[in-house]
Amino acid sequence: MTKELLTPQKSIPKTERKRPFSQTNLRWPTISIHSLVVVVIVVGVLLPFVPLLIWSFAHRWLFPAVLPTEWSLRAWTYVFSPSSKVFLAFWRSFVVATAVTLISIPIGIMAGRALGLYRFRGRTLVLFLILAPTIVPVLAVAMGIHVVFIRYGLADTLLGVILVHLVPVTPYMVLIMSSAFANYDTDFEDQARSLGAKPSQVFRHVTLPTIWPSVMIGSLFAFIISWSQYLLTLLIGGGQVITLPVLLFSFANSGDNAITAALSLVFIAPAILILLLTARYLSGKDAAFGSFGRL
Repeated sequence: MTKELLTPQKSIPKTERKRPFSQTNLRWPTISIHSLVVVVIVVGVLLPFVPLLIWSFAHRWLFPAVLPTEWSLRAWTYVFSPSSKVFLAFWRSFVVATAVTLISIPIGIMAGRALGLYRFRGRTLVLFLILAPTIVPVLAVAMGIHVVFIRYGLADTLLGVILVHLVPVTPYMVLIMSSAFANYDTDFEDQARSLGAKPSQVFRHVTLPTIWPSVMIGSLFAFIISWSQYLLTLLIGGGQVITLPVLLFSFANSGDNAITAALSLVFIAPAILILLLTARYLSGKDAAFGSFGRL
C-alpha cells in the first residue's frame, strides 16, 4: 500500500484536459448571436432606403408592379443640374448646421459644467428651463421668436435662422455635457494649476481631452437636429433662406416621387456619414454616455 501511495500519478497531457463548458460550448453560439444581431440592425437601418433608391430611378411605377416598369435618370439629372439649386440649398444647410454646432459647443460646455459639477438652489428649475424648448410645441416657440426677430431685423435672414436653430439644439448639447461633467474629477485641473499651467492650458490639455467624447456626441446631435429643421427655417427664413429640408418638402408636396426620393437620399447622406465618423464615441471605453445616472 505504501508503494501505491508513493507511486507518482500520471499527469494528464494539456491536450487531453477538458476545457470549461463556458469556453467550449458557448463560444461559437455567442459569436453567431452577436453576428445575427449586427446583421438585423444593419438590415433594419438600410431597408427603408431601398424604396427611396428604386423610386429615384423610376420613371413609371404603377400598382401592382413590384418594380418600376420604366427606369430613368431624370431625377438625378435634375439634382445635379446647376439650375435646380440643390447644391446651393445643400451648402446653405451645411453652413447653418455647422455654425449652430460651433456656437452650441461653448454654451453646452459652460452650462454643462455648472449643472454637472455643482449642486445649487434652483438647479432643477434651471435644468427644466433649458429643456423647455423640447417640451413646448415648436410652432408656439417659433411664432413668439418670429415677432421678436421682425422687430430686430433678423427675420428672413441667414443669421436669424442660425439663432433660431439654437433653440432645439441647445438642450441636447447641455444635457450631454452635463453628463460628461457629472463624473468629472477636478483634481486633475488643480494639479495642473499647481504646476503653473494657465487657465487656457488647463482647458486645452486637461479638460478638453477628458470631455472630448461628449463634445463629439453633442456635436453629432447638434448638427443632425439643425440639418433636419424645416418648420423653424420656413417661419424665420420666410422663404428667403432655402435649405435642403425646405426644398425637399416643396417637392414632396408637388407629388414628384422620383425627385423627392433623390433629394431624400442626398438629405440623409451627411447624417449617416457623421454618425459613422462619431460611432466610436457611442460605445466602448470612449463612450460619452457613461454618467447619465448621476444627473
